[in-house]
Amino acid sequence: MFSQNAFNIFEESIRAYHVLDTVDQPFQNPYDKDSIEHLLYRKNWIDTVQWHFEDLIRDPGIDPVAALELKRKIDASNQDRTDLVEFIDSYFLHKYQSVEIKANAGINTESPAWAIDRLSILALKIYHMKEEAERADATDKHRKECAAKLNVLLEQKKDLSTAIDELLADIEAGKKYMKVYKQMKMYNDDELNPVLRGQKA
Repeated sequence: MFSQNAFNIFEESIRAYHVLDTVDQPFQNPYDKDSIEHLLYRKNWIDTVQWHFEDLIRDPGIDPVAALELKRKIDASNQDRTDLVEFIDSYFLHKYQSVEIKANAGINTESPAWAIDRLSILALKIYHMKEEAERADATDKHRKECAAKLNVLLEQKKDLSTAIDELLADIEAGKKYMKVYKQMKMYNDDELNPVLRGQKA
């Protein structure tokens, strides 16, 4: 199933990141650049680096200048994340372009790639919650609470994976159709963000 293959790739990316466990490490994608696997691995790598950016910026002792620089890195990462989601949806649009859509076909509340985006984030939550559930220097109470949360995340993974695979099956069968909207983020655009536009005047 597509969702299990995607989740395996997300886990591979997360494990590779944690070998060095630093946000400024070089990125190497092991998959062919024209494959969906390449996009999935890149997508999760962006998510994983951003996860750790978000940890760093919450340091109460962070230098304000460093915090501003980090905030800009997070903004850039968010844009990369959105771009990758749109590339993944383009893959599905191309894959299913010849499907005959049934007259009573419906549309989903989100595209396949945005559901896959949530699965990528869920893979990170599962990885880090498992770490907390097994952390030797934590209290028994902490480990038990995290183990309970981990079980909820694993159930969520099962449900989300099923939903993704069913959506893709419905699209392939013409029971649902894809309609993808660009995110049109405005805050990074020199013409759409009034603060940035003012800097150009």
